[in-house]
Amino acid sequence: MQALITLAAFLVTLGVLVSFHEYGHFLAARLCGVKVLRFALGFGKPLFTYHASNGTEWVLASIPLGGYVKLLDGRDREQIISAQERSQSFDVKPLWQRSTIVAAGPFANFLLAVILFSVIYVSGVPQLPARLQAPPEQSIAAKLGVKAGDQVIGWQSLSSDYNGAPILEEFDSVPSWNALRWLLLDAITGEQGFALEIRDIAGTRQVKSFRQGDLPPIAPESDPFQALGLFPQVSPPSEWIELKLGPIDAIGFAYQRVCLITKVSVRLMLGLFTGKTTLKQLGGPLSIADMAGKSAQVGWQPFVAFLALMSISIGLLNLVPLPMLDGGQLLYDAWELVAGKRISLSLQEKLQKVGFLLLISLSLLALFNDLQRYLSS
Repeated sequence: MQALITLAAFLVTLGVLVSFHEYGHFLAARLCGVKVLRFALGFGKPLFTYHASNGTEWVLASIPLGGYVKLLDGRDREQIISAQERSQSFDVKPLWQRSTIVAAGPFANFLLAVILFSVIYVSGVPQLPARLQAPPEQSIAAKLGVKAGDQVIGWQSLSSDYNGAPILEEFDSVPSWNALRWLLLDAITGEQGFALEIRDIAGTRQVKSFRQGDLPPIAPESDPFQALGLFPQVSPPSEWIELKLGPIDAIGFAYQRVCLITKVSVRLMLGLFTGKTTLKQLGGPLSIADMAGKSAQVGWQPFVAFLALMSISIGLLNLVPLPMLDGGQLLYDAWELVAGKRISLSLQEKLQKVGFLLLISLSLLALFNDLQRYLSS
């Protein structure tokens, strides 16, 4: 039964994320007057095909590991374009429209994340309070005098030249441990100091300042939270806080959360090139399926939150400037904007082959990491 739930959750995850991404391309293409020849979910043998009156072929294929939108494009040697349809071809559109169509896919993923988080916040979600457990000895929090039972109620970012002076600015509210955790990740990955407004078990307000120079560095084999010393205290469900917002507030809060998660994720991705993170952390389809299944078994809200996080990841991944990805096409567009001419079709084809090999290599590495985790567990 558990295996069936995992498989179903994995297929739903792929279906929702891929279809929303490709629909972003589809909608932008239609708005820009480009004819869409095919909208396909999956690869391989078609299981279902529908021909719409506007000429678009809708396909559901047998291998649910992606999808694509095929546009009318004069660069495709297999396409024969009539004079009447020439104006609907992707390649004759101005640069800004072509770039909009390409960027619409990742944008749709970020939009989906905002929508999914908004649904969670409108419905009301229980949150673990930002109440801290006793910090480990020698941690930064222990040296600052953080005690078990201290509750974080406010957050303030500190400038790099902060000298320990009293903080007069108003603190931002910290509604839960989940909110505090993302703020901490933002501070650590951004190497920015911060101050916590804390209420101790006696009800006394205190301020603990974590300066930039004291923050633990991001490293492949270390846990920055351990060095920081900030962990949540286990609380019974009766003490959890319900976060429930109106529709407008939920959208605003969800937008802020997506921006924060995106910012942290970009820094962690860049860490692959600086040595702060490692390719061993790269997860593949087995990891995604495992997380999808586990979140679905907990409840619909954790599963929807997982979908939102995955949607952000898909959006960011597609913006990586590699051939075969949307980011690679946007890189071509940037070259055209600067140089005033397009990259030749022959060079694009060569770069596509290189990009394909790189993506296959990364996919195999991610699968290897998955198998290694599975066999070692």
